[in-house]
Amino acid sequence: MDYDPMVMDDAEALGPVVKISQADSVRVKFELQNADLSFANSLRRVMLAEIPTIAIDLVEIEENSSVLADEFISHRLGLIPLNAEGVDNLLYARDCDCDGCCEHCSVRLTLHAKCTGEENMHVFARDLVPTGDRINQVLGTPIVNDAEGLGPLILKLRPGQEIKLECIAKKGIAKEHAKWAPSAAIGFEYDPHNKLRHTDYWYESDPKAEWPPSEYAAWEEPPQEGEPFDYDAVPNRFYFNVETAGALPPDVIVSEGIKVLQQKLAGLIHELAEDGGDGTNGDYNGPRSPEYGTGADGFGGYTTPFGNAGNQSSWGGAGGTTPYGTTPYGAGQSSWS
Repeated sequence: MDYDPMVMDDAEALGPVVKISQADSVRVKFELQNADLSFANSLRRVMLAEIPTIAIDLVEIEENSSVLADEFISHRLGLIPLNAEGVDNLLYARDCDCDGCCEHCSVRLTLHAKCTGEENMHVFARDLVPTGDRINQVLGTPIVNDAEGLGPLILKLRPGQEIKLECIAKKGIAKEHAKWAPSAAIGFEYDPHNKLRHTDYWYESDPKAEWPPSEYAAWEEPPQEGEPFDYDAVPNRFYFNVETAGALPPDVIVSEGIKVLQQKLAGLIHELAEDGGDGTNGDYNGPRSPEYGTGADGFGGYTTPFGNAGNQSSWGGAGGTTPYGTTPYGAGQSSWS
């Protein structure tokens, strides 16, 4: 395929370009161009671990006569995806002024089920009922996407068995625990033809047969036979496949990932510019190490615990003494010699 280098340079000058190839309620696939590998990977990592969601964090069990232990049930409850719409308006529990939990930093859910029939009873996520005041009417509601409208299975009860508990869902990110992860998986790929040779394919007989090309191989030109290797080439086209875990739509995960990345960069710039100058043009005025050769000692002339600029140190330099006597590095001998 022929292309004009000037057109390509103009496109790169415009900055990153995004092309969406698929978008639905479960996943979104897009291509990111004119970006650095470090930026693309940063976006992937942020979408995986730093987008805030809501998940069950505390469980108070009042009655449990099922065959499952309390800790096992609590773990299963924590992994149930909850609707995170409006979670930005929810405070982190560590930032709230309440004693333990309130409507500003948490959502309460209750579960009470008892098997009164002769058949085993299945308890699903739909049986978790939000109670009390909430920021909105959907935040913290269990995600139910199956055709039957049941949601994930929590446990089973035999005749006569009962489960009664109260849950407190809080805001968090996947860096703290995987239950706050917004995405089930994020596919990330570049250079589908391995022109850059970043991957060393292991094979038994035929690498082409044992390593079939990905779906993105058709999006790029394959290498020509005998084409020389370009040692200066770098990747600039990245393919993402973002699959949601249910708490947030996949397109929101992408937009929130960009938002979090912007906030992190803004925080870094703010810290650099806190003492004047924005730090982006070399005008950083924050704390620095002393400039070399500006003092009498040639090292800035500043005072250290081991001596001043040409002055006697507290360790006996230049003929000084210590509380234990004159050191062998001073004018005389110490009391230890």
